[in-house]
Order: sequence, then C-alpha cells, then structure tokens
Amino acid sequence: MKQTILLIAGYPGTGKTYLANLIRKEIPELQILSPDKFKEKNWDLYGFKDLEEKERLNQKSWDEYFTSMEECFKQKNSIISDYPFSNKQKKIIGALADFYEYQIITIRLTADLDVLFSRQGNRDRDGTRNLGHIVKSYHKEDRQQKHAKADNLLTYDEFIHRCTTRGYNDFHLGKLYEIDVSDFAKVDYIEIINSIRKQMEK
Repeated sequence: MKQTILLIAGYPGTGKTYLANLIRKEIPELQILSPDKFKEKNWDLYGFKDLEEKERLNQKSWDEYFTSMEECFKQKNSIISDYPFSNKQKKIIGALADFYEYQIITIRLTADLDVLFSRQGNRDRDGTRNLGHIVKSYHKEDRQQKHAKADNLLTYDEFIHRCTTRGYNDFHLGKLYEIDVSDFAKVDYIEIINSIRKQMEK
C-alpha cells in the first residue's frame, strides 16, 4: 500500500473518532495519531490553573504530535489522525508529507450546526470525556467533578462562532472526501472504508 496519512477532519461532533476507529479496524496498518491524546496526557500529567497555562500545554502537545508524526514518516508507517483540523496545522502537515513523499487523504465530515451543537453538549456532559476539555482549571484529581457543572462549556453562540470562523469546513490536504453526517443512520461507512482502501492501493 502507498504510504499515506489519512486525516479525519471537520466540525466538532461529527463522529471523527468513531470513523477513525472503524477505518483502523478494517485497515490495521494505519497507525492512530490523535492530537487530543497528547493534550489529555499533558493535562493529566501537569494540570493547568487557567486558560493561559492550558494553551501552553496545548502547544507542547502539538509539538509532541508533530514530532511523533515525523517519526512515523521516518519509519514508513501510514497514519490516521482525527481532529477539527484548520489552517493552523495545514502548513506543517503538508510540508512533512511532501518531504517524506506521503500521500495525503482528507475525509471532511460536515453536518447541520444545530445538530452538532446538541451532540457536542451531550458529549461534553458525558463522564467518559476528559474534563480538561471543558474547564478553565484542571488537575487529574478533579476528574470526579460532574461534567455538567464544568465552567468552560460552550454556549450556542460560541459554538457557532467557532465553527464558522476557524475554517473547519474548508480544511483539506490531498484527496478530499466530504461526507454529510447530519444523520448517522444514512452514512455508508463501508463505502467510505472501501474508497479509502482503493485510494491507498493506487
């Protein structure tokens, strides 16, 4: 198979991680590389007392993510990565892929923003989600705190502003597949996986 980096991009709440796990199950040679896993590791390890400290940890996490990506490229491992990617990450991912001669495929998930706001709220209040995503200060021992009482949950207006100004729905590198996931029941995941497999075999 062609050495590939597969980016699962799009708005928050579109099921990017779910799709990444489905694809990884069917194409196991893809190595998962998740920006959120680096962030959550550092939040748990160091904690943050305010949003400024959180942003510094997030930048450290991105540095680690890109370092790990380059190591995968050096070892000729294909990668799958899910995140609401934007122009902030586009240049460096593109440059690394060009340098190591990797094919890039982007699956960009889109949906009605009102539907996504509802999904996002449900996810943010799900006790399995790392609390660091939705609070202004965090330490690992805080994890028993009720998610519904978190102090940095997005309002509807904040969510819509974030989705319409950060370029989530414009991002892509390489071959683009755009999929509407407003109704998960109508998404043909098997067709998506087969299309990706064929693209990787070209």
